[in-house]
Amino acid sequence: MTALRAGVKLAGFIAMTLPGLPVQRALIALSEKGARRFPYLYHRAVTRWLGIRLNIIGEPVRDRPCLIASNHVSWLDITVLSAVTPLSFIAKKEVNSWPGFGTLARLQRTVFIDRDRRQSTSVSRDEMQERLKVGETLVLFAEGTSSDGWRVLPFKSAYFAAAEIPGVVVQPVTLAYRGHWGIPMMRRNRPLFAWYGDMEMESHLWQALAQGPIEVDVICHKPLTLAEAGNRKALARLAEDTVRRGLVEAFARP
Repeated sequence: MTALRAGVKLAGFIAMTLPGLPVQRALIALSEKGARRFPYLYHRAVTRWLGIRLNIIGEPVRDRPCLIASNHVSWLDITVLSAVTPLSFIAKKEVNSWPGFGTLARLQRTVFIDRDRRQSTSVSRDEMQERLKVGETLVLFAEGTSSDGWRVLPFKSAYFAAAEIPGVVVQPVTLAYRGHWGIPMMRRNRPLFAWYGDMEMESHLWQALAQGPIEVDVICHKPLTLAEAGNRKALARLAEDTVRRGLVEAFARP
């Protein structure tokens, strides 16, 4: 039964995705506003189809340039966050070459960065700032990797420098994978959805699709500014503390 469910969900996902690819390509060429909004509508439909129930707490920033600093749990985070508000992602350059995922990332206008080369940081920062200057929202998975969803790893501060331009805010966002089939998700079940370490992508995707509906808290915390934090390292620590506190509080709720 679980294999049947995974097959049906995957087939539906493909059927939803393929017709949207040329639409998004056209929007990127013809309508900047449309190219931002279409992935949001697409991912809202995907979350419903995959059985991902979102509990959005707080309000995402929509009226000014925003750098979202979030914890990172799974490849599911992409769909979860994209279903909350129109946005693009900041991702390591390797994602660009991943089959399927790379295409979707490019179509969502992802900023690809090279975390292994320090000299590339300023180039990536400049690209991020250009996108923020025109009012976009970018998502930074500030831990630099994914975790088991039970903890928050230290935030890396280098790319918080993108928030140095006037008018940009940093919004900490906590992702908490809390429920499975309408009951609290047990810690032993988290690896069924959390993708981290040396887990193999294809088998993990199939496994997650087979497991049934889940509930995810998306906690949009109060926006922060570089000016109030003092510097980018202090800003990264403040965002990290906020996201970690949100995760603790989420798992403490019944």
